[in-house]
Amino acid sequence: MRAAAVLGAALTLALAGPAAAREPLAKERYINDRLIAARIADRIRRECPTIDGRLVLAYQQARALQRYARDKGYSDAEIKAFLDSKPDKKRIYAIAEDYMTRKGAAKGDPQSYCRLGRAEIAARTVTGSLLVSR
Repeated sequence: MRAAAVLGAALTLALAGPAAAREPLAKERYINDRLIAARIADRIRRECPTIDGRLVLAYQQARALQRYARDKGYSDAEIKAFLDSKPDKKRIYAIAEDYMTRKGAAKGDPQSYCRLGRAEIAARTVTGSLLVSR
């Protein structure tokens, strides 16, 4: 009886181990990098009059990212809480803004966003894949 209890506890720990060892979504690099790229693409498409967003692709990528998070063991509730988190959204937006500023984009200068967008498209970055020149 005691061996069965020990085996049961070991099995429970083994099954819970990967879930317990996962990083919080705010630290999951792949997910955060893609959310930052999407934010940059969104800002570029809104600021640059000659670049559009590939919205269908962006939606498909968002769904794929959700599947990726689920496959990593995150629950729908955890994913929703992360996406709804104001501090996490603020952090992602700040990283995106810093990137754009470092790359020469300036508020009030649409052409600076266009230059950045064209560079992202030419470099075939994740951000660039979400954009298209008109």
